[in-house]
Amino acid sequence: MATAHGEAMADRRELATVLRNLAWTIHRMVPEVAGLDPLPTTELAVIKQVLEAPGITVTELARQLGMQQSNVSTAVRALVGRGLVARQRCPEDRRVTRLSPTEKSLAARESIDTVWSGTIWTAMTRLSDEHVVALESASEALQALDQALHSEQSPPAHAHDTDTTSVRVGPRHTRTRRIGRR
Repeated sequence: MATAHGEAMADRRELATVLRNLAWTIHRMVPEVAGLDPLPTTELAVIKQVLEAPGITVTELARQLGMQQSNVSTAVRALVGRGLVARQRCPEDRRVTRLSPTEKSLAARESIDTVWSGTIWTAMTRLSDEHVVALESASEALQALDQALHSEQSPPAHAHDTDTTSVRVGPRHTRTRRIGRR
């Protein structure tokens, strides 16, 4: 029984490695969107998320994408410069800036969606029918894995689960750390 458990764990590690390698391969591909200058993968991910969730903040965007806030801010600045994202102050709290797609990005939405998945879809056309069926049948499980990964990045559901404190780590930077019980 210990051997079967060990083999199952090895299979899961191998699957995790395959999925990570696949994610890295996909991430490195920089597809072009018709009608737009080439978008780096980070900017493509950001614009895709802004199109899906208008009104999102940079902090929320970074958390949802699992990226550093500084990298998301850089991508947002570039997208604002390209006329694809607009920043708007929240009327309820002027300290909060919300992001929304512009007319230009809304007009390019279908192209963005096609490019986002088109490279993978094209690669799938070169697979055997058996492999395509296996991937299709794994779709629900892969979505569940994606949700599990996102939930790891989300803040605690209840404030009493974990207390935090901000620690200044430089002249302009603070870092939040957990204190108390979990």
